[in-house]
Amino acid sequence: MSTSELDVKNAFDMESKRLSIKAPEIRYDKQGDTPDEERVQKAMLHFVKDFGTAAAAYLDSCIHCGMCAEACHYYVATGDPKYTPIWKLEPFKQAYKREASPFAFFYRKFGLKKKVTVEELEEWQHLIYDSCTVCGRCSLICPMGIDIASLVSTARHGMFKAGLVPHELHAVAERAEIDGSPLGVTPKVFEERLEWMEDEHDVEINLNKDKADILVVISSIEIQKYPAAFAATAKVLNAVGESWTYRSDGFEATNFGLLSGNLDWQRDISMRIIDAAVKVGAKMVLLPECGHAYMALRWMGANMYGKPLPFKVRHVSEYLADVLNSGKLKVKKVDKSVTFHDPCQISRRGGATQAPRDILKHLGVDLRELPNGGDYNWCCGGGGGVVTIHRADELRYKVFKLKMDQVEATEAETLLSSCANCRQNFDDCQNHYDWKYTADSLLELVADNLQEEKA
Repeated sequence: MSTSELDVKNAFDMESKRLSIKAPEIRYDKQGDTPDEERVQKAMLHFVKDFGTAAAAYLDSCIHCGMCAEACHYYVATGDPKYTPIWKLEPFKQAYKREASPFAFFYRKFGLKKKVTVEELEEWQHLIYDSCTVCGRCSLICPMGIDIASLVSTARHGMFKAGLVPHELHAVAERAEIDGSPLGVTPKVFEERLEWMEDEHDVEINLNKDKADILVVISSIEIQKYPAAFAATAKVLNAVGESWTYRSDGFEATNFGLLSGNLDWQRDISMRIIDAAVKVGAKMVLLPECGHAYMALRWMGANMYGKPLPFKVRHVSEYLADVLNSGKLKVKKVDKSVTFHDPCQISRRGGATQAPRDILKHLGVDLRELPNGGDYNWCCGGGGGVVTIHRADELRYKVFKLKMDQVEATEAETLLSSCANCRQNFDDCQNHYDWKYTADSLLELVADNLQEEKA
């Protein structure tokens, strides 16, 4: 147990004695009853199996400069060196040096790198999952060009094969694989929500068309918590005059296979959307306000499919920017000051940083950029599956203070984002801190301010 963990446990023990509550043990989750030695073998085997020459070059290139530490919201918020991004890969770096590096023989012969133990992997579960949102800020800042975030994702592949995933994250990923949705949204529930939004907002929402140019998908968190996204999307697409549809056999955008580290589940979840798009002859799949859904299909979808995708993939903010810039969509001016939170997987990792700014320019708002915003924006702290892991809550709240400082520095009236998962984390942290800001939807702001056609 590390010093920081011991301090936390001692403090909890003292408070528990006062309240006569037994302190819980610090836990590490395991799936199945695989022997510990076999877990280690599986973790290391699949880590080494899943990385190629680029990853090997990354592991050999680190000069231990420490710049990634200052780029990581976990390190900056806590000052704890264990949260240095490259350190999160240490057991896997050990495995690489011992088993696959050019000097592996010498590392083993002279004991320069010890074998990884299951105890190390249990401890590193906290670093690989609880305290990494795979936001990529460390990758962006690394002077050696090491994509640390992608290496963490590769490490998660090994952790999943070893059965060492936080149980909440494993549970939602498994539910998505079996039921088609991480939150248990069945096609029936999906259709009921759609009908509800259609009636409430008096807008026509297309469902299960046989042919359409655009297949629209949506995330579970929007279906359950932000269902107005249905109506907002329909209003925009109808105003442009698009041929589009939702499909009951391919509506779920979220991909917890990606977040948990299970490549097979990631592929299955992606293929549901791909198959539905091919079935209707879609020229485009329009992704919702969801960061990791963008990463999973836009940048990894072809790998899952095994060949180039037969359609374009666009995040809804990219689509909105395109139709506004081309004049296909008109909006009214909005007289308010706003600031914008760039979701990591859409902006820094995805490259769609300019699109929301184009949209906000058309809306005529007073845009007040976050300090270190855009590609260098601080992560909200809830991505990478972290928001599902309850034992990570206190750390997540602590990290969120960086975001609070960013937003408050702008003194903007309204906070916007284009990721429902970010909005969920903002809502939870707002409630925790009784904070004055709520993260609103960029898409919904556009839909609420469409310029009506003149008769």
